[in-house]
Amino acid sequence: MGVFMRILTVLYILASVECYKFENTLGHIKPKASPDVQSVAVQQLIQRILHQKALKFSVNVDPQFLVDNKEAFKVFKDRKGIINIVGTSGVAAATGFHHYLKYFCNAHISWEVSQLELPEELPAANITISFNDRFRYYQNTCTTSYSFVWWDWQRWEKHIDWMALNSYNFVLAFNGQEAIWERVYKKLNFSQKDIDEHFTGPAFLSWLRMGNMRGWGGPLSSAWHERSIWLQKKILERMRSLGMIPILPAFAGHLPRAIKRIYPDVNVTKMDIWNNFNDTYCCPYFLDPTEPLFKVIGKMFLEEQIKEFGTDHVYNCDSFNEVDPPTTALNYLSNVGKSIYGAMTESDPDAVWIMQGWLFVHSFFFWTPNRVKALLTSVPNGKMIILDLQSEEFPQFDRLQQYFGQPYIWCMLHDFGGTLGMFGSASIVNENVIKARNQENSTMIGTGLTPEGINQNYVIYDLMSESAWRKEPSDLQQWFRNYTIRRYGKVNEDIIRAWQVLKDSVYNFRGLDRMRGKYSITWTPSLDINIWTWYNYSDVFDAWDIFVQNAQELQDSPAFSHDLVDLTRQALQINGDIYYKKIIAAFKAKDYERFYVESRIFKNIFDDLETILSTDKAFLLGPWIESAKKCANNSKERDLFEFNARNQITLWGPNGEIINYANKQWSGIVAKYYKPRWDLFIAAMNASLAKDIPFNEKKVKANMFREVEEPFTFDRSIFPIEPTGNPVQAAKEIHRKWGVHYRKVHPKELEKFVGGNNRREPLVSLIKK
Repeated sequence: MGVFMRILTVLYILASVECYKFENTLGHIKPKASPDVQSVAVQQLIQRILHQKALKFSVNVDPQFLVDNKEAFKVFKDRKGIINIVGTSGVAAATGFHHYLKYFCNAHISWEVSQLELPEELPAANITISFNDRFRYYQNTCTTSYSFVWWDWQRWEKHIDWMALNSYNFVLAFNGQEAIWERVYKKLNFSQKDIDEHFTGPAFLSWLRMGNMRGWGGPLSSAWHERSIWLQKKILERMRSLGMIPILPAFAGHLPRAIKRIYPDVNVTKMDIWNNFNDTYCCPYFLDPTEPLFKVIGKMFLEEQIKEFGTDHVYNCDSFNEVDPPTTALNYLSNVGKSIYGAMTESDPDAVWIMQGWLFVHSFFFWTPNRVKALLTSVPNGKMIILDLQSEEFPQFDRLQQYFGQPYIWCMLHDFGGTLGMFGSASIVNENVIKARNQENSTMIGTGLTPEGINQNYVIYDLMSESAWRKEPSDLQQWFRNYTIRRYGKVNEDIIRAWQVLKDSVYNFRGLDRMRGKYSITWTPSLDINIWTWYNYSDVFDAWDIFVQNAQELQDSPAFSHDLVDLTRQALQINGDIYYKKIIAAFKAKDYERFYVESRIFKNIFDDLETILSTDKAFLLGPWIESAKKCANNSKERDLFEFNARNQITLWGPNGEIINYANKQWSGIVAKYYKPRWDLFIAAMNASLAKDIPFNEKKVKANMFREVEEPFTFDRSIFPIEPTGNPVQAAKEIHRKWGVHYRKVHPKELEKFVGGNNRREPLVSLIKK
C-alpha cells in the first residue's frame, strides 16, 4: 500500500509539472494581495458593472480551489437565489462572473459598448472550469502609445475591470517610468537639457523605451511625470487587488546621447537609424553589456522604481526592437542577455525577464537559430519568458525549437498602429492555440493578446480570450451565433446570418501577407497603391444589406448601432478601393470623361464616410485630441500634446517617416485630412489630362505635405466630442445611394450624385476579388 501511495504521489507531482510548466522557476510569481482583499476587489468590480444587481452575487477567492492542480472558477446558485463565485484568484473569480454573464444571461461587455439586460430572475448555474495555463498575458509595448497614452483613471479603471473579466493576470504596467529615469539620469550627472533632448512626447514613448528614437514630440514636464506616477500607483493598486501580476520595465541598455560626454571612456554603440528618422531624433546610444556601468545603471533604475511602485518580480525590456545588434558574434549576444538579466537580479534576485519576440520576426535573417540560442540560453532556464508576439500569423516557437527550452506565451497580435478595418483569423485562433499547447516538448505556458491598438474588431479578441479555458476548438458557427445574440441582446436570424457571412470572409484570413490597414481612402494618394483582400467584396456588401434591412428592429441596441456604423464604414472603404482602381485605369488610358466621372464618385465617398462616422462616439477624432489636451498642465503643453496626438495618426514623424501607419477612419480627420489630400491629388491628375502635360507625382506629394499634411498637425481646430445625427438614418441613406450588389443606379440618381454627368455606371463594382 505504501509503495502504491508513493507511485501515486510521483504521478501527481509529474502531473503538476505538466499542468504548470516551470513551477520551480516561476512558482514565486503569484498575487500579492490576500484572498480577502481580492474577494472584496471582485465584489466591487461587480458593483461597478451591475450596480444594485451586484447584491445577487457573492465572491470567494480561495487559492486552494484547484481543479487538476490548475487555477479554476466555480459558479453556482444557492437556495437563496444568490450566485456564488469561487475562484483561485481575483482574476479567476472575475472570469467566472463574466462567464456567467455571457453564457447564462446572454450579456456582453466589450471595449466600446456593453449589453447588460439581465433577466429579473437570475438563471441557475452549477459549473466548474479550469484554466489551461497559468499565465494570460495582455498588451503590446506599443499599446501604451497607440491606445492608452491619454487615458485618465476613469478609463483605466474600466479597462482593468475588462482585463480581469477576460482572465488576464499578467499585464504590462508602464506608466511613470520616465519620471524614474529622470531621477536616475540626474544621479548620473545628466543635465536637464540632456534629458529633454532624449525624452519624446507622450505619443511616442513606446519607441523611446525600445531605443528606436529620441526627442521627437518632447520634452516631458515635471507635471507630466507627477501625473504619470500618480496614475501608475492607482493602476498597480487596482491590478494587485484583483490578483494580477503587473509587469514593470527594466533597463534595456539604451541611453541619452550625453552619455559620451559624461562618461567619455565608456563603450557605447550608436543604434541604427530607425524608419529614416534623421539624427536629431534617431539613434540613442546602446551601452555595451560588458561594461560595469551596465549593471550599475540597471540596478539604480530598478531600485528607484521598486522604491516608488513595489515589485511583482517580473520585468520587461526589449533591447533590439526593429534594430539589429551591432555584431553577429555569439558571445556578444550572450553577454547582452547575461547583462540585462544580471542588472535585474542585482536589485531583485527573484527577477523574471519578459521579452517580446518581435525581433525574431522583424529581423528574421539576422536572428538565425544559433544567434537566438546564444541570447536566450544566456539566462537561466525558466527565468526568461518569450512573448511569441504574432503567433496567429508568424509563430516562431517551432523555428526556434520551443525557444531552446525557455517558456513562451502564444500571442495574437492582430492589429498594427490601432488602424481600423474589419479583419481577423478566427479559425487560426480557434485551432492553433490548442495545437501549440499540445505539441510534444512544448514550452508554452500561456496565451496572450498583444495588439498595438485596441477598439476595433472586438469579436476576434472575445474569441481569443476564451482560449484561456477552452479545452478544444469552438464550433465557430455556433460561437458567432451566440456572440451576435449576446452583443445585441436579441435573436435576429437575419443578423446572425450576416455575422456568419463575415465569419467566412473578413474574419477568415489565412496567409502570410501583412495586414496594415492599407486602404486607398486613408493611404497617401499615389498612382500605385497596392490594394489586396482575401475575401469577396460582395460578402461585405451582403452583410451590409442585411444590417440595413434589419436596422429598425435593432436600433435601440448601442452595440448594433456601433457595428452598423463600422460595417457602413467598411463598405464605403471597399468602394473607395474599387473606384481608386477605376480612376487610375481611366487616367492611364487618358480617358478624360471617364476619369471625371469616376473621380467625382470617389470623392463623394469621403462625404458619406464623414456623415456615418460622426454618428458614433467611437469613430470621432475629437475625443482623441481633447483627451490629449486634458493631460496638459498649461497652454504651451496643451499645444504640444495636441501636436503629438495629431502627428501620430498622420505623419508619424517630422517628415512623414511612418506616414499612414496609425491612420484612423474617424470623423474629422476624414474631412480635414484624407479628403483634402485626394482633392489636391485628383486636381493635379485632372490638370495633367486636361492640359496633356506629364504628371509629376513627386512634386504633387511635396505640395500635399506643405498644404495639407503638415498644416493638419499644427492646426488647432476643435472637433466634436459627442456624436451627431442618427446612425440608422445615415446608414440607410448611404446604402440607398451606393446600392446593393449588381444594382444599376437610375440615371437621374447618378446625375444628381456626380454633379451633372449622366453616364450609366453602377456605384457598386461587379468585380469579385
